[in-house]
Amino acid sequence: MSDADLARVSEIVREQWRTLRSWLGEIDVHDERPSVLEGWTVAELVAHLARCQLQIPAAVEAPPRTNAQSLAEYLSGYAPDAELVAAGTRETAVQIAADPLAEIDLLAWRAWEALEAFGPTDRVVLAKRGPILLSDLVITRGVEFVVHADDLARSLGVKPPVTRAALDLIAEAFLDVVVTRGGWKLEVTDPLLWVRLAAGRQPYDVDELAKALQATYTADSVPDLGTLLPLV
Repeated sequence: MSDADLARVSEIVREQWRTLRSWLGEIDVHDERPSVLEGWTVAELVAHLARCQLQIPAAVEAPPRTNAQSLAEYLSGYAPDAELVAAGTRETAVQIAADPLAEIDLLAWRAWEALEAFGPTDRVVLAKRGPILLSDLVITRGVEFVVHADDLARSLGVKPPVTRAALDLIAEAFLDVVVTRGGWKLEVTDPLLWVRLAAGRQPYDVDELAKALQATYTADSVPDLGTLLPLV
């Protein structure tokens, strides 16, 4: 990506965070009811948003000539860590139970300060799962803020607090992962449905996939992506 891309994705992801954070102030962040994410309560999903803020401050600039992983490679590390993430989130939920939003606000402030400290130039950084472009690391935060905003909203039966720009950004990022792996020419037609399918939030179904994506060329068809999904 270019420096302009870093600025663009940073602003989109920050605006998504502001939208989600404003919405969190309207719900019960101590809600212990089960969420739509199996094994997680609503309160634990909220607590996970605190952990999502730790990745950018923990990143450091990589040594010269370090090769970055692709976004697809980086995201592939999510699934093996699922149990550790769940356990860590439960610990965090206990630690911040007194005032979850105050802790989340502090960590979010540190995250955006760390991003600004890197400056406007995109570069390779060493993050939790290895070297990655800073712009792609920011996109991974967008993945968290969009997917978990939708998780929370579906848990409470309300409209997802997701900006259209962030939804499109993450939908296209997920599409790029699939295209990188398979080489197809595809376009997103239903961003929210595609994000849910790609993130494993909706059971895979070829008919639903055909609503979410379309082939760029009319002579082609949408491939069966059952072996690739979910991406995270």
